[in-house]
Amino acid sequence: MATSEEYPETDHVFDGGAMDCGSGLILLIRQNMLAVPVGGILEIRSSEPTVESELPPWCRMVGHTHVKSVQVEKGTWRHWVRRGTDAASEQAELEADKRKAQEFKWSVRARRTSDLETTVYSRNFSWKSASSVDFDRSSELPGSLEKFLAATLADVINCFAIRCSRSQILLDELEGTLNATLNNSLAAVGIEAGDSSIKQINLVAYVTSPAPEPEIRREWDLALGDSPVYQTLKKSCEVDSRIVLL
Repeated sequence: MATSEEYPETDHVFDGGAMDCGSGLILLIRQNMLAVPVGGILEIRSSEPTVESELPPWCRMVGHTHVKSVQVEKGTWRHWVRRGTDAASEQAELEADKRKAQEFKWSVRARRTSDLETTVYSRNFSWKSASSVDFDRSSELPGSLEKFLAATLADVINCFAIRCSRSQILLDELEGTLNATLNNSLAAVGIEAGDSSIKQINLVAYVTSPAPEPEIRREWDLALGDSPVYQTLKKSCEVDSRIVLL
């Protein structure tokens, strides 16, 4: 590992947290690069190990120079990039990347693979799902409603962890629970007509951290705004979400 004397002098620093190059870090790099003069150096702090290998080829492709990457301690990296493009070019590339992000479409495909299960495919992943709701706690497959609720909870937890990482807030422990009720569970299994939609969701995150409570709650509120699944659900049903500091 390099010593502090070997670190390049920087013009601007930002923390990308646990984001990788495919999940928005490149947009942040372009945005922060605007604060650096041509020939100046941007420092990127990161806890994502793949950035070390993905950053140099990206720099070559867009006209910047990858100066150095150093693992300063376990799970923490610092990367230095020398700016090679002028302000107009960098702003144009940033706007182009923003348009691509706005127009991006996420796709999944599903195929009925047996009398009791459907297989879902997305990118290079696949998973099996049972019927929408299942009251049998010993079932071998989770239902699609359970997967939907799990995705909601995971999305909020992930968004919060990323927010804390970028703000250098240490989380010792982070877990959450989510409970949901339907307007009419019998309608969801075809027993009677009615409204099968979700009526209410209660989501609780439990956190242990040495950081001040106001900082943690600020990042929690911002994370709820980051989560597309949570924000979509909020428009269609009653959602009670809170964070508990242990």
